[in-house]
Amino acid sequence: MDWRTFAQQMASMARDLLAQETVDATLERITASAIELVAGCDAAGILLLHGRRVQSLAPTADLVLRSDQLQERLQEGPCFDAARIRQGERVFRSADLTQEHARWPAYAPQARELGVGSIMGFLLFTEDEDLGALDFYSRRPGAFTEASETAGWLLASHAAVAFSSARTNAQLEQAVATRHTIGEAMGILMGSHHLTEEQAFDVLRRYSQERNIKVREVARQICEKGALA
Repeated sequence: MDWRTFAQQMASMARDLLAQETVDATLERITASAIELVAGCDAAGILLLHGRRVQSLAPTADLVLRSDQLQERLQEGPCFDAARIRQGERVFRSADLTQEHARWPAYAPQARELGVGSIMGFLLFTEDEDLGALDFYSRRPGAFTEASETAGWLLASHAAVAFSSARTNAQLEQAVATRHTIGEAMGILMGSHHLTEEQAFDVLRRYSQERNIKVREVARQICEKGALA
């Protein structure tokens, strides 16, 4: 591997990731970069764990989605472990899934049937939080080398920062939009029912509690219909 060229590619990719406008676009760029930059990688995806449930993000091929579903069903596998284990190993690599595998005895033979030859899973994490796992798939056994693993580490590090930043920005944008919607709904209630600002918000809050829906959803309905349903 020409590490100078690779470093230039990584720098370009990092700028590209931070330039994406949405979380989904950032994730799709991350997994596309995996195929472009990691030798031997045929497909990539991001696996998130919610308790025992798996969520697949930005898979580049159906193989990734099917593998994630398999790992969820079996509750084992390299990507599942990478997202789940918080101490010790941060990467799980199986060089050859065509052989018997002691660590993932149920996953390995079924992954072979899906067409997986070798696989790597890297924990996506920042100093503040664990985000999931970035996963690299090859249809060939022995496709991933130490150089592939090093490249995967670098990509996962950049990806974690970009993912966290994109998600934070999206949350901020959502918060601003929610505040605007709630303010507009309160204005409608104040004008139509001659309420004070405090009284209008209390109406939103009580309606939210009685209907067991979020305040922002109540506000959205008021803005769309011009009144409470």
